[in-house]
Amino acid sequence: MIPWILRNRIKSLALLKESGVNPYPHKFDISMSITEFIDKYSSLHVGEHVENTEISLAGRILNKRSSSSKLYFYDLHGNGAKIQVMADARHSNMDENEFCKYHSGVKRGDIVGICGFPGKSQRGELSIFPRSLVVLTPCLHMLPRHTVTSNSDEAQSKKTRNHSWTPGITRNPETNILRDQETRYRQRYLDLMLNSEVQKIFRTRAKIISYSRDFLDNLGFIEVETPAMTMTAGGAAARPFITHHNELNMKLYMRISPELYLKKLVVGGLDRVYEIGKVFRKEGMDLTHLPEFTMFEFYMAYADYNDLMGIIEKLLSGMVKEMTGSHKIKYHGNGFDSEPVEIDFTPPFRRIDLIEEIESRANLSIPKDLSSETANKFLLEACEKFDVKCLAPHTTTRLLDKLVGHFLEETCINPTFIINHPEIMSPLAKWHRSKPGLTERFELFVNKKELCNAYTELNDPQVQRQRFAEQLKDRQLGDDEAMVLDESFCSCLEYGLPPTAGLGMGIDRLAMLLTDSPNVKLSFFQQ
Repeated sequence: MIPWILRNRIKSLALLKESGVNPYPHKFDISMSITEFIDKYSSLHVGEHVENTEISLAGRILNKRSSSSKLYFYDLHGNGAKIQVMADARHSNMDENEFCKYHSGVKRGDIVGICGFPGKSQRGELSIFPRSLVVLTPCLHMLPRHTVTSNSDEAQSKKTRNHSWTPGITRNPETNILRDQETRYRQRYLDLMLNSEVQKIFRTRAKIISYSRDFLDNLGFIEVETPAMTMTAGGAAARPFITHHNELNMKLYMRISPELYLKKLVVGGLDRVYEIGKVFRKEGMDLTHLPEFTMFEFYMAYADYNDLMGIIEKLLSGMVKEMTGSHKIKYHGNGFDSEPVEIDFTPPFRRIDLIEEIESRANLSIPKDLSSETANKFLLEACEKFDVKCLAPHTTTRLLDKLVGHFLEETCINPTFIINHPEIMSPLAKWHRSKPGLTERFELFVNKKELCNAYTELNDPQVQRQRFAEQLKDRQLGDDEAMVLDESFCSCLEYGLPPTAGLGMGIDRLAMLLTDSPNVKLSFFQQ
């Protein structure tokens, strides 16, 4: 059943069309954006008008009020900014009757074009005074309003509406006009339209990407694009999405990582490469996981994981400082109902050795040969002892990962490098040069969640084939996230991959931190 408001507004449009009026004009010329208008005219004095200047603006009306049939006030929004429209019949190119009739039909949600002059009201509010105002696109639905239940709520509402959120500080979702979570996720355009902070979240995420891109460009990296559909799903421990190529009649995988392709480019002579793009993983959905997310991944020839720790420290600390003005941010990591935590990105970041720290915290002596049945039994008993849940299959890799989560990740509020992972957990990482059985790998954790994964790259093709074979054993035990053999990659290594280090970082989790978004869905356009 069509809502009565929608039905009535459709009828009104039909009447306009019958009278020869096009309610959907093809174009409207604007002379400046709302943000440019604010920058240029915010210095005007109270009550000052510049009537000899004509400016054309466009945007969406999200608030409408009137003091008489000859004076209407609108809030015009566009490009993340807002100004007041002070429509006075005295300044209009319509007569009073036309003015009253036309403006009485303008609705919240309509997109309008305005030609007029700038000025400030007697209350000091920057405004545009229209000589003409035309509806460019009508809104056919009733938009939600900010609900107020008491005088104290009204005072708080005015205070929060005047508050401008910036990256790195906490947000208050109670100030949102649209609060229903189902609607916000299903109709993200309404979330963007009505909740002013949401556009800033999107812009912050865009700045994260552009800052990362500029950072690597300045270090001599080049940006590339690699296939999103592949014949073999490799480069990470994850389950892939499977699709079908009709023309070739073959199964393809949505990529879980661009890693193997990027390393092939390094083999080909592109010493510093990076990619920013979507990856797809069947790893469930929760507050920090989605089946598709954006990965920032780069590879640097003639470098090792120590170099990358320094690079990522510089990248993240510089980014946070530029975007927030400080190395410290506030984040509702446990939800908006809990107190925010402070996260300090001041370098250098803390570093902890994976095996040594587990042994120290759990008072364990883990067997050195982690590929043995003895080690597997020992770790299974350790998980049972500390009530660490690990679903089957109980591979050594899965057991170790659960112990890391229990003993180490919970301590990582400020950025922390967990370093020197065992070979059995790191099939693409190079063996540690001084610690047998370990690799030169690190994971960066912030607020108990993995943000980066990096290592000195394994470039011995024989060892790489052996590592893939070991992963096959885990797959045969039922671990469908274990890697599969990619013979084309091993053949590529036979031509020679220089000493190289590579890093992958999740853009969406970083955006969560800088936008105080406890749910990864709120940091980009995910429905």
